[in-house]
Amino acid sequence: MAVKVYIVYYSLYGHVERLAKEIKKGVDSVDDVEATLWQVPETLSEEVLGKMGAPSKSDVPLINPKELLEGDGFVFGFPTRFGMMAVQFKSFLDATGSLWQTQQLAGRPAGIFYSTGSQGGGQETTALTAITQLVHHGMLFVPIGYTFGGGMFEMNEVKGGSPYGAGTYAGGDGSRQPTKLELEQAFHQGKYIATITKKLKKE
Repeated sequence: MAVKVYIVYYSLYGHVERLAKEIKKGVDSVDDVEATLWQVPETLSEEVLGKMGAPSKSDVPLINPKELLEGDGFVFGFPTRFGMMAVQFKSFLDATGSLWQTQQLAGRPAGIFYSTGSQGGGQETTALTAITQLVHHGMLFVPIGYTFGGGMFEMNEVKGGSPYGAGTYAGGDGSRQPTKLELEQAFHQGKYIATITKKLKKE
């Protein structure tokens, strides 16, 4: 039976979703591990989304909290809001109270990826503040550290991401898209956490 890694995310303008798809490729590159993409529910009305110029949601299915129980490992992704995860993802996690009470997710590995509007917009604080959610569930935070190698030290181009996980910059108007290097880092994160999840599952 294949090890299951769930990539659960919220994406408003598509940047986080682009990273999620690349992370999925990385997970799927590991033998006997399969990735599934999930979106968390939107909390904004269609009227508000229209005023914000948000594109229509993709056909990636919505997840409910209890479906987390079927995953062996996770990668959670979200855009930042004032240096923290977007409320849509926080709202989803707030609905996992029954799983927290019974500690059914304890011991399962989880990584984090994210998108910010600018270089000072929370590439590290968004991940850092999100770790508290994993801690209360007893989950095992799996950062990528510097396993991405030379790409972590790139100084000739703007690059999102950090030792906490893959990342990208959307720009102030959302027009910037993930770069080749950022997508490579996302692929690496998927492959890395798939390897870790597989090892833990077989223990």
